[in-house]
Amino acid sequence: MADVKKSDAEWREELTPEQYQVCRCGGTEPAFTGKYWNTKIEGTYHCAACDSPLFSSDTKYDSGSGWPSFWAAISDDAVAEKSDASHGMVRTEILCANCESHLGHVFPDGPQPTGLRYCTNSASLNLKAK
Repeated sequence: MADVKKSDAEWREELTPEQYQVCRCGGTEPAFTGKYWNTKIEGTYHCAACDSPLFSSDTKYDSGSGWPSFWAAISDDAVAEKSDASHGMVRTEILCANCESHLGHVFPDGPQPTGLRYCTNSASLNLKAK
């Protein structure tokens, strides 16, 4: 995990303030405000920090949550998970496996075939249209 290693100063220089807050500090954008929450464009969603492919538009769906939601990652090794006990609850945080940028959280309330909802921040993604 974490093939990309950069200093905090390098991340601050390369990312926008919002991307830095979400990707490197574990922040969350407000629901229904991110640029991809309601996007229907076909393509591949890449990590905003390191450009690794993370999700396909083929697995994107409207969860009603206000954040881009996917029922699967693009590959088994694209997204890493870790336990997150912040904010008085236990959740599973999702991170870019290549650079450890915070993406959001995964929940067991998604559609079939996986039953998962990868709830992501638009600020952590970059859509490359087909």
